[in-house]
Amino acid sequence: MTDSVPVGRRHRLALTPGWMVYVGSALGPGGVAARLAHHRRLAERPHWHIDFLRRHGALDAVWLSHDPIRRECLWATVLAGELGGVPPPFRFGASDCRCPAHLYRFRDRPALAVFVAALKGRCPDHAAVVESNAPRNAVTA
Repeated sequence: MTDSVPVGRRHRLALTPGWMVYVGSALGPGGVAARLAHHRRLAERPHWHIDFLRRHGALDAVWLSHDPIRRECLWATVLAGELGGVPPPFRFGASDCRCPAHLYRFRDRPALAVFVAALKGRCPDHAAVVESNAPRNAVTA
């Protein structure tokens, strides 16, 4: 039996074994540092779709790039297309664009090198992508 968790007021997300990869931008106040600080802690009052999911899983790593261009839709396209990620049945994290979702499920952990190669194939001038491990004490699930 698959567990599901509420996401916002209208949706439920099935939790199945595997990896979830979420993409988003951090172009607002505080930039990447502020957005990562938000996502590394459990939100007392969830705001974004990802805030609801964070209560039910550990944050293992963060892939990021410092790029003045909003690229989360490109990242979502690569995760779905080249890496074979499966989106949820609703537009998780993509209410402000036309993407099917900004969250993708994988049976096995996607490899950063494979992701970067696919990303560079679509966008050769994309900024460097690096991985930052999440502190293990950041989440209690």
